[in-house]
Parts: sequence; structure tokens; C-alpha cells
Amino acid sequence: MLNIKSFNHMERFIELFAEAIEREDEIKMEDEFRNYDEWSSIAYLSVIAMMDEEYDVQIEEAKFKELRTVQALYDACTQK
Repeated sequence: MLNIKSFNHMERFIELFAEAIEREDEIKMEDEFRNYDEWSSIAYLSVIAMMDEEYDVQIEEAKFKELRTVQALYDACTQK
């Protein structure tokens, strides 16, 4: 069960992610982000920068390629 603190962290992550990829449509944790129309090499670089700046997470390209869903991105940022 999600507690309020976890929910707030997820909501903040979704806001940051949406801003990074310039998406105005709804984002769900189970979405496969690579299927978004906004996904591009620029979006990729923006997400990598957001992960580093906001979560102090540096991720190798090979590891990033394994991530498919918004939830997987969130987990990569929050599971240190």
C-alpha cells in the first residue's frame, strides 16, 4: 500500500519527468515511456540530466536501455 510520502515522491517524479520530456498528456507509472510521441534523443538526454540533478543518480546507457516503464525510471532514481 502506498503511503502519503511515497505518493508525493511519485507525483514529484512524474512532474519532473513530464517537464524533462515536455509532455502535457497524462503520465502513468505503468506507461512505457519510449512509446510517447515526445520521446526522442533530446528527451533521453533531458531525463538523464533530471535523474542526475534531482536524484544524484548517474545511469549507464546500457542500464537505461533496460528500463521500459515510468515506474522502472522512478525505481532507478529512488533505490540507492
